[in-house]
Amino acid sequence: MQKHGFEESLKQIIAEDTRYPKEAYVFLRLALNFTIKTMQKPSTGPARHITGQELLEGIRRYTLQEFGPISRTVLSEWGITRTEDFGNIVFNLVRHGLLGKTDQDKIEDFSNSYLFQEAFTNPFLPTSARNQNPVGKAKKPIRKTKKEIPP
Repeated sequence: MQKHGFEESLKQIIAEDTRYPKEAYVFLRLALNFTIKTMQKPSTGPARHITGQELLEGIRRYTLQEFGPISRTVLSEWGITRTEDFGNIVFNLVRHGLLGKTDQDKIEDFSNSYLFQEAFTNPFLPTSARNQNPVGKAKKPIRKTKKEIPP
């Protein structure tokens, strides 16, 4: 599966696709290792394949563990603002032989899995503040009648 060393292949990936820095790829590999360790392994035989959805959940949990309340900020600094970005990184690694995939795996497996607001911001908000103003919906301005406006 791995033709070149990780560092050498990573330089080539970044030269071809400048959307994500080296740190994003290294982090994804660490998140994959975390996901593998947290999944139940079969008692015998090879390890079970991880689906895109399972990897996304593992990435979410690992990100929260590593970065806590600044998770979304860190990911944004790396150009990662939606789950599709994780899919782009995974498939860049697959194309360069650094990760494997099955015939059933597709980049679309990483589409619209979760909103970053819900996954990385809401866990740190007080319960009363969660999802009060979903992303993309502006609050209605409070209109005062003439009687309520102070002189």
